[in-house]
Amino acid sequence: MKHWWFAVLCTALSAHAQTDWKLATGYRAESFHTENIVQFAREVDQATAGQLRIEVHPNNTLFKLGEIGQAVRDGKAQAGESIMTSLVKDIPIAGADSVPFVVNSYADARRLWGLQRPLIEKHFAQRGLKMLYSVPWPPQGLFASRPIRSPADFKGSRMRTYNPTTERIAELVGAQAVDVPMVDVNKALAEGRIDSMITSAVTGVENQVWGQIKYYYEINAWFPKNVVYVNRKAFDALRPPLQKAVLEAAQAAEARGWTKSEAVMQDSTRELRAHGMKVEQASAEFDSEFKRLGERFSREWVRLTGNEANDIFVPYYTRNSTR
Repeated sequence: MKHWWFAVLCTALSAHAQTDWKLATGYRAESFHTENIVQFAREVDQATAGQLRIEVHPNNTLFKLGEIGQAVRDGKAQAGESIMTSLVKDIPIAGADSVPFVVNSYADARRLWGLQRPLIEKHFAQRGLKMLYSVPWPPQGLFASRPIRSPADFKGSRMRTYNPTTERIAELVGAQAVDVPMVDVNKALAEGRIDSMITSAVTGVENQVWGQIKYYYEINAWFPKNVVYVNRKAFDALRPPLQKAVLEAAQAAEARGWTKSEAVMQDSTRELRAHGMKVEQASAEFDSEFKRLGERFSREWVRLTGNEANDIFVPYYTRNSTR
């Protein structure tokens, strides 16, 4: 009899044992992405009555940003956050959201993500991961020290570049490419080494570029996304009610994150204006040129990535052509 009650007690305690996850991210605690993750973790804790607790480790404190994916695959952390472009060497299809001049709005970016998501989920599953949700950064805009009305205005200018995509953009618009890390942008501007760059309004505010840069064009060149994911074995080890709580909190975090991204974009452009910068849309001529560049970039990306890329861009452009 004593042994029977002991077994029942152990079963009851086991059913309600607390599970702890560590979630690694390379971004600052003040980033809206990190704040969203912290709220996601809080909602999981509340929904599971403390049976699953997710400890968020921001700012590269657990693993550096580029190491997080492998750390989660290896089970050294149960969950993590990565920017999609950091995954392209292993998962080329992850680069779809950073093909420039393809999407022009958050609505376009959502539609592209709807086509990209099943492929990311498939590749994650093959690597022992489960995708939870994805949230975009505000779109990439054009900062310039002088008015830009057409591609011809780039002739003789010096554009800050930081990856192959921005180098290719500089080449196609006739600007001189100058490799400058973000931490050196203000110095490069002050020294006259660059006079234009493509980055988000948020980055412009964080670096207070209004000292040398006077124009910001909302060209929405691309919407890079972060993705939050979990080790598949860690997820499968949860009881079904806890799995359900995680997935529901992830769905809420994605919806909340997209809304917050757009709000951050609007706040940042208002701050640029408040510091005397002219915030404008691209001219009709330039907008038309961007669309042509987008088609060119997407064709090049499809050739580089392979047939799987057609699963994204064929339906994406087919829908566009019927509007």
